[in-house]
Amino acid sequence: MIFWLLGTLQIILAFRVILRLVRTGGGAKIAATNAPHPERVSVLLPVLNEAARIKVCLDGLIAQSKSVAEILVVDGGSTDGTQSIVADYQSRDRRLRLIDATPIPWDWTGKAWGLYVGLKNTGVQSQWVLCIDADVSCSPLLVPSLLAHAERTGVSTFSVATRQRLSGWVDAPLHPSLLTTLVYRFGIPGRATDNLHQVQANGQCFFIRRETLSKTDVFRAAQRSLCEDITIVRRLAECGEAVGFYESDGLVRVRMYDDAHETWRNWPRSLSTRDHYFGWQEVTGLLEVLLIQSLPLPLLITAFAVGAPAWLVAVNLTLGLTRLGVLMGVARAYERRPWAYWLSPLLDLPVAFRLIASALKRRQVWRGRVYVRRPGGTFEPINSSKITGS
Repeated sequence: MIFWLLGTLQIILAFRVILRLVRTGGGAKIAATNAPHPERVSVLLPVLNEAARIKVCLDGLIAQSKSVAEILVVDGGSTDGTQSIVADYQSRDRRLRLIDATPIPWDWTGKAWGLYVGLKNTGVQSQWVLCIDADVSCSPLLVPSLLAHAERTGVSTFSVATRQRLSGWVDAPLHPSLLTTLVYRFGIPGRATDNLHQVQANGQCFFIRRETLSKTDVFRAAQRSLCEDITIVRRLAECGEAVGFYESDGLVRVRMYDDAHETWRNWPRSLSTRDHYFGWQEVTGLLEVLLIQSLPLPLLITAFAVGAPAWLVAVNLTLGLTRLGVLMGVARAYERRPWAYWLSPLLDLPVAFRLIASALKRRQVWRGRVYVRRPGGTFEPINSSKITGS
């Protein structure tokens, strides 16, 4: 009975996943170019204690062409010397400005507040806004390439699937397993959609028209979200805006976490995409990760051990081969792949349970603040003045 139930669910969900992979295959990429463009861009870089990695990010930003009108570093109260590093870079490039975003209001998460404050400080000379994270290393061709891509495709809101740098061989199987859950739920990068349950986003490199940001007030929509990037694009899709997600020609690189422990502890918080838009479609996506990405290998082993029906073996063998195909496709997302990368399917099952547990978790800790999920899916900090009365 259990085999029949699992197999039936797998067939139904496998049809959805394989159709999604086929439909999103062969999409567009952001091509590198240095072609000049008449429009101007404001860069928003929200930071909090980023002294260890902000220099590489700033090096890439000040190397951008004159298309970048200003670079606004929005600080949420750093105490590690981040501000002095920014001050040093200000002497090299007059486009760079440091914005003090403290204190962070009790009902905002730090990054969403930093983006909101940064937008309020942008100059009217810019038609575009580029949101960048401090862990990003970008090519000097990034901004011209983003402008050219927007002009070529007609898509004016999109983010970049960054090239990933693994922290070591322990992270090599874990990070790809987590990243693959996005491919199974949302498809392959390369297209734009206004379906709020299928939009993809990467807050590490997000490009949008300034007018659209002001009109939709999307940063405010994400003020209590712990996956602010996905909440922002879901709000944009809700407003009828087509949102794209594209790979690029090595324009953006990032090392997200310092080790596998940080990856395991922190990334599922946002990968679960639990916000106030979370519904049955997102629940189905998590089931797809569990039953289509993660379960085929354990089921095949069990099926051979106990003599399961031949049709169930055939279904899971097909799904296992699909997983190998996805593994080879995802390989291009990484600069270097240690041998342990190819073992990532072995971690799919614990990763699936980790994502589901994160989606169900009511209490989350991020950047030193404790958040509790309230009815409706928003998160509220419990160590705030509103709660404590301080």
